[in-house]
Amino acid sequence: MAGAPVPGGSCWLWMSRCLHTTVKFLRKTGAEQRWLDRHLRDPFVKASKQQHYRCRSAFKLLEIDDKFCVLRPGFSVLDCGAAPGAWSQVAVERVNALGADPAVPTGFVLGVDLLRVSPLEGAVFLSQADITQPSTLSMIQRQLPLGKADVILSDMAPNATGIKELDHQKLIRLCLSLLDISQSILKPKGTMLCKFWDGSETRVLQSRLKEHFQDVRTIKPQASRKDSAESYYLARLYRGK
Repeated sequence: MAGAPVPGGSCWLWMSRCLHTTVKFLRKTGAEQRWLDRHLRDPFVKASKQQHYRCRSAFKLLEIDDKFCVLRPGFSVLDCGAAPGAWSQVAVERVNALGADPAVPTGFVLGVDLLRVSPLEGAVFLSQADITQPSTLSMIQRQLPLGKADVILSDMAPNATGIKELDHQKLIRLCLSLLDISQSILKPKGTMLCKFWDGSETRVLQSRLKEHFQDVRTIKPQASRKDSAESYYLARLYRGK
């Protein structure tokens, strides 16, 4: 979501790059070959195929949820930057959106992305929708039960320019926009989990989150590549009314 268009999370960037690499298979540069070799050896890529997740990023959310219990049966979840849908898959499982376990409440999962997201049983997707537009907020409120969410997830990423600081600033702006939206749809004591790339404006986002949430912490999941600048802010106990 850069200015106007916003792709899904890092998974979509990975898929695009993978396609690009495949097309250039016979004339890859050394850097492309090294990236492909690392990708093929990635244990999370292999695990995502074995466990039928749409993308390796599912394991980032699984790890965070296993440790902090972000997703619980009966919760309503808004997944921002949902494409290709791996985080929504995890959310559907963890909040019992399919009602598979009759002993616990049934939750709800709503995914939003500028890109088209393939259908997923147990989730509702608003594809080709810009999360920063008022019309999208209205659609979200109409879809969420009682217009509110218990949890807001964001694995959004802007269109990368290759300029590290600029890309960082664009992602921070996305997170701040999402924080503004949360004031209309997040339930009291709700949770927001958002990806950011480290840089000069990281503390700006952290300070804003601390104004609205009682507990804010930084998380670097094991599934995040060590050489990646990405981390996540987990903000809990929303102070809103």
